[in-house]
Parts: sequence; C-alpha cells; structure tokens
Amino acid sequence: MNWRDIAFDWNQVRAFLAAAEEGSLSAAARALQHTQPTLSRQVTGLEQSLGVTLFERGHRRLQLTTAGLELLEHVRAMAEAANRVSLAASGQSHAIEGRVCITATEMLATYFLPSMLRKLREQAPGIVVEVIASDQVRDLIRREADIAIRHSQPTQPDLIARRVGRLRGRIYAARRLLDEVGIPRSFDDLTGQDFVGIDNTDALIAGVAEQGLVLRLEQFRVQAASGNCMLQLIREGLGFGFLPTDTGEIFDDLVCVLPELFNPEIPVWLVSHRELRSSRRIRVVFDLLAKELETLTETVGQPND
Repeated sequence: MNWRDIAFDWNQVRAFLAAAEEGSLSAAARALQHTQPTLSRQVTGLEQSLGVTLFERGHRRLQLTTAGLELLEHVRAMAEAANRVSLAASGQSHAIEGRVCITATEMLATYFLPSMLRKLREQAPGIVVEVIASDQVRDLIRREADIAIRHSQPTQPDLIARRVGRLRGRIYAARRLLDEVGIPRSFDDLTGQDFVGIDNTDALIAGVAEQGLVLRLEQFRVQAASGNCMLQLIREGLGFGFLPTDTGEIFDDLVCVLPELFNPEIPVWLVSHRELRSSRRIRVVFDLLAKELETLTETVGQPND
C-alpha cells in the first residue's frame, strides 16, 4: 500500500459523493446535516488534494467534469465499503442501548407503533428510537433504516425477513356518505360511486380488479399520496376507500362494506439487515415488534373478522 498517495480524507470524499448524487451543494449539505459553505470547502479541498476539477461551476445544477465522472464510480465503491464496515461494527454491539431506526407505513406508524414503543421503553430504556412514517420503501442495505415493517417480501439476499402475520384489506365508507348513497349490497352498487385514490391509482384499480371489483379512473375524484391524508378524506365522506382492517376498525365513523366480497390478504413482514440481527439492541427491538405485530394480526387478520 502506497500510503503517501492517499492525501485526501473521507469527509471530503463523502461531500463529493453527496453533491454528485443530490445535484446541488445546498441539497448535499442538508443530506449530510452540514452548512453549505462547509460542504463547499470540503469539495474544493478534495479537488486541490487530487489536482483535478470535479464540477463545472456556474450551472444551477452541479455538472460533473470528465474527471468527476471517472472518480464517481470509485467513490461509490468506497461508500459501499464504508457502509459494510459500519454494518459489521453495529452487528458486534452487545449493549442494549443506542439508536434504532424503524420505518413503517404512515397509518401503522401513527396508530399502532406508539403503543409498541411504550413497551420497548419499559423493557429497554437505553434504546433511542427514530420512526420514519412513510409509505415509500426504505433501503435497509444503505442504512436508511434498521428495521422495516413491510407488506411485501423483500428479495435482497442480505436482508432477514420474517412474516409475522397478515391483515385484510377492506372497503370503508363514512357513515355520512352511506346516509346519502345507501349501503351497497353488491359490487354493482359501487359502479357510479366516488372513491378516494392514492398516488398510484392505476395500480390500485388493477389490484382491486383481481378481487372482482371493476372501477374506472374517473371515479377517483380525489387522491392523496399520504396514507393518513387518504384516511381523513374517506372519513370526511369524499368517497369510498380501501383500508387495512387494523386501521379501519379504529374509527366509529367508518363502516366496512361488502366484507364478504372484498377481503384480500395483506401480508406483514418484519425486515432487518442480516448483520444487524447480531446486534443485541436491534434484536431486542426486532423481537418485541415481531411479538406485538403477531398479536395485532391475529386479532384483525382473519378473513371473517
């Protein structure tokens, strides 16, 4: 190893990678929780250490030079190696304390995760929890979260996934809406009704069609990218909507309709990185969530509940 040729530091490399991937110094600074002047100095320092120009100046969005493009793939490999070092070190931790990041859907994180975390606080008060309430799938391999509660089985080989149960998808409507349009007795009664959609309504329409319910895009007169927002739109009576049974049964102003016709299964998976499962604090959180989710899904996940 020629140590004298390694004249830059990792912070400068990380600043360059963040700037290249985020597209601007301001966005990269936010991602790394630095100030923009600090990040700019780090990028400039790397350029000076290497004797090359990495970005074209004067553009609203950062443009990589030829040298920057050539360096980028090497830097990404360095970042992956650094991430593996971090994972290995985290996996060797035996203390029941420290930070654990959990990601779950908005509705599950809002209405069910808090009670689970209260039990965790009683069992392991030294664990600090960060919750990412999002309907977007987070990348556990890149450490966007330590543990994820998902509704589909992951395919990455470096992840450990445990199916902890199932929920049921149901059609719900506000009582006020049913007072106006009546209670549907068949799928045909939903033909002309309004529905509340999500950000990918086309996929939703295709999914419910597999259950025998044929809907048209123009029936979705209001849509939301947020699960919690969608829930409130349904409660306001702006249309029929689709909710998992665990959430729908919480609210007295919602009525489940046609449960005998529409009750698709929603699997619940608990996922973590393979190396993190050897970390005691991660294992404590993983095991507690598994137990609580199993109890939850046993209660509301049966086809005729």
